[in-house]
Amino acid sequence: MSYTEELGQRAKAVESAVAAASTTQKNKALAAISAALIANTELIIAENAKDMAAAKENGISESLQDRLRLDESRIAGIAKGVDELIALNDPIGEIIEGITRPNGMRIAKTRVPLGVIGIIYESRPNVTVDAAALCLKAGNVVILKGGKEAINSNICLGRIMREAIASTGMPADAVQVVENTSRETTNELMRLNKYLDVLIPRGSGRLIQAVLNTATVPVIETGVGNCHVYVDSSADLEMAVDIADNGKTQRPSVCNAIENLLVHKDCADKFLPMIAERFKAHSVKIYGCDRTIAILGEGIEKATEQEYATEFLDYVISVKVVDDIDEAVAHIAKYGTKHSECIVTESLANAEKFQRYVDAAAVYVNASTRFTDGGEFGLGAEIGISTQKLHARGPMGLRELTTVKYLINGNGQIR
Repeated sequence: MSYTEELGQRAKAVESAVAAASTTQKNKALAAISAALIANTELIIAENAKDMAAAKENGISESLQDRLRLDESRIAGIAKGVDELIALNDPIGEIIEGITRPNGMRIAKTRVPLGVIGIIYESRPNVTVDAAALCLKAGNVVILKGGKEAINSNICLGRIMREAIASTGMPADAVQVVENTSRETTNELMRLNKYLDVLIPRGSGRLIQAVLNTATVPVIETGVGNCHVYVDSSADLEMAVDIADNGKTQRPSVCNAIENLLVHKDCADKFLPMIAERFKAHSVKIYGCDRTIAILGEGIEKATEQEYATEFLDYVISVKVVDDIDEAVAHIAKYGTKHSECIVTESLANAEKFQRYVDAAAVYVNASTRFTDGGEFGLGAEIGISTQKLHARGPMGLRELTTVKYLINGNGQIR
């Protein structure tokens, strides 16, 4: 039996116990995890320092190092996220709808756990805790496969959580971290159909495509965020500057940061110098179309198909001046990844048109795409942002980690 099969067998062995756990039991385990994270802050930082040192030695970019870094404040934030989950309603057992058939049979559609979930992700050790806590609250067992760049952090966090869970009487194997970072192990996990009910990749486009192309386990596609802000001709330009700047520079290494800025030709002469000046504070590199270059002058590199299609995850952005909202919508349809898109406008007609015609999980009017987040949507922490249309779309919180079961009660009916 291979290493991944052993993990899968252990996960399957505790699936029923985790699914049947009461809300009180699950919340007690979550509280223990939160307390253990705070109590072990120094240990977590020490293990994370090993990963940070390796990242610097290997020349990983500053933005990716930021995703990897854990400090006292971030650990406290992760623990707080676990605490917030405790306060959320437990979806398991919820009756979604019920009917009584003409023959007297009573049918109830209820929420139940998905089962055993595999998660493959990169760089961000906070995902280790967020994903484990969400899966646990929704009654699922989880096998976590993080990237090798965060292996010391992930192993440390996994062991802390397992000990915390076990201390409350729930099975430690509700959460397992894959400690083998080999490609072979990853490929085996993607084909673990006998044990995994679903696989969720979270990370770069390359990672997600690799999982989609390799996995035989059902996959929920998440994450790639080639997001846009379109500044309409009627936009409040000060508001547009704030939204575009927040979307690009507040935290550029995450999937809901913007990578493209579309500007209506009627306000481009005024708006582009304003946003370029704001971007200077973060030394944002700008790729632009010919009209953008004509307005902003030297220092702007010509944008090509490649730049418009790239999720930079860095202080880099592509800019295009468009003739109208239809061109903006067409550009988003061509290059977007169906994640988060925004229009800044004072026109109700254009706002409604944008939200009607743009195909994305989250479509904003006059607000930053950085809000596409489980916590910001009131869902608690999220497992990822689903950009597909089957089962779940958008921030995947507790309800998105469930499926349904029909419960039928009769009194002798036969067909």
